[in-house]
Amino acid sequence: MFHIYLTIAYLYMLVRFVYPLPLSWMSRGLIGFVLLVASKYHLLSVLFYGNMWSPELPFAVVLLLGWLFCSFVLLLVFTLVTDVVSLLVRIIGGRDALNAVGIKLRIGAAAAAAGFGGFGVYQAIQVPEIHRVELAIEGLPAELDGFRFVQLSDLHISRLFPEPWVRAVVERTNTLSADLIVITGDFIDGSKEARQADVAPLTDLRSLHGVIGIPGNHEYYFDYAKWEPVLEGLGIRMLINEHELIQHKSAELTIAGVTDAAATNYGFAGPDLEKALEGVSPSSTTILLSHRPEGAVINEAAGVDVQLSGHTHGGMIKALSMFVANANEGFASRGYDVGKMRLYVSNGTGLWMGFPIRLGVPSEITEFTLRPAT
Repeated sequence: MFHIYLTIAYLYMLVRFVYPLPLSWMSRGLIGFVLLVASKYHLLSVLFYGNMWSPELPFAVVLLLGWLFCSFVLLLVFTLVTDVVSLLVRIIGGRDALNAVGIKLRIGAAAAAAGFGGFGVYQAIQVPEIHRVELAIEGLPAELDGFRFVQLSDLHISRLFPEPWVRAVVERTNTLSADLIVITGDFIDGSKEARQADVAPLTDLRSLHGVIGIPGNHEYYFDYAKWEPVLEGLGIRMLINEHELIQHKSAELTIAGVTDAAATNYGFAGPDLEKALEGVSPSSTTILLSHRPEGAVINEAAGVDVQLSGHTHGGMIKALSMFVANANEGFASRGYDVGKMRLYVSNGTGLWMGFPIRLGVPSEITEFTLRPAT
């Protein structure tokens, strides 16, 4: 359906944007061809590379294709808005006013789409800044007051986020000298063979209690059976519906992790919170790693104190956050109170190269500090 929707969008653009332009047939044909390539970016990836998640093309090419696709989406939205404005102008000022205003609006829409698209892609590929959050938890042991840990999420290591970017993220994370580092899924886009060098810097992540991770949906798209030993070999303790006890000073902190809902589509175990919390003391402070924010209400009822998620990329564009939240049980970006539980949905450290844009929704390396609730 994804490709069908994009085909409908392209046909709409031909009729409502390209055809009305006061240009020669050749010029309009060229613009139409560029829009066709932009709209079929993902289908072309499927045809040439077997999937739409990770076309193995040079960085400059995927950057260009990403900009074209993002600009196409923005132009579609702007054209829809232009059509509404043009209809109002026609009602108020007549056909002559419509013709004069309509062309100017379309030219302005094209310039705005290209400009915002370029700026959004530039924002998306930057090394994230550090975002600091305090988590107030009821019954937190005194020994865990001030415990600091870092969340990375949705790295999507790929041709667009290659080894130099990964190394820069690792170096910035290590400057925090955290007590613990957690990674909440979607490490990669691509096969083990294609990403071997790109993921290598993750082995240099350093914290007092090491690095703990869970798989996201994209790990299953690229055969998690092959990726799990690679990630474990990088020093990342992968939790598959299980938990790890962190002994900090004389206190105990439980880090639980569940698999992603996509796992069952590929022959792996789906998320199982009961199994992940099996044997956990009710008095233990519990942090749950769950790639998707869904299920937060159930997780709170099970005694989880903090849920860390990602998956949404924060909506990528501020205006889209509402729609992304509707698709994720009302959660899209950053902090929420769910009963007594704190839910944090990371905007993501990277994002999927198929729609690499950020406008008003910054990527992040998130540093948390635990505090007792007052």
